[in-house]
Amino acid sequence: MKFCKQMLGLASIGIATIALNGCANEPTQAALPTGSTVIALGDSLTYGYGASPETAYPAALASMTKWRVVNEGVNGDTSADVLARTEKVIGQNPDLVLLSVGGNDVLQQLPPNITTANITATINQLKSADIPVVLIAQPYFSASALFGKASDNPIYEDISESEGVPLYANGWSKVLSDDALKSDKIHANTAGYRQFSEGLYNYLQEVGITN
Repeated sequence: MKFCKQMLGLASIGIATIALNGCANEPTQAALPTGSTVIALGDSLTYGYGASPETAYPAALASMTKWRVVNEGVNGDTSADVLARTEKVIGQNPDLVLLSVGGNDVLQQLPPNITTANITATINQLKSADIPVVLIAQPYFSASALFGKASDNPIYEDISESEGVPLYANGWSKVLSDDALKSDKIHANTAGYRQFSEGLYNYLQEVGITN
């Protein structure tokens, strides 16, 4: 059974409870086995800007899970760019997609409703291909956040609830609130990517996607 279908069934009759991080913290499927193909889809935070693809979160997550994690992060991508690449991702027939995008939309001052529409369309394309998705929140890069404590853009919780997909919240915001974990104001360094990977791995364990 694909991830979160049980939760979606409950949502259809109005009794689903979505936890702060997306799905309820109880396992919803058997864990993906060793060797599963997982695509990390996103922008520079997925690519590993400020460190290297070899130390980016997809590579670190692969070593923890023993999955084949494909890094489909592209520096500078907006939500529209990721949406345009979704068919290519579907063609790789992944067992799971980890979707993290939207920060560049904020930096380019794109309207939040446009970002929401693009991320929602990406999720719907993947769901139509029966590919489960974990949405990963990114910070809202306000002027003050660039020099202080970052916090998640609220659109991600809204999308998670409306589309019935699990949300890994606060991972990037925690990293990008700590100068020791950053290579610049909006990117992690090697230690930051490692910390993010560990937090994501723990979350995936909580919801039963990995052991």
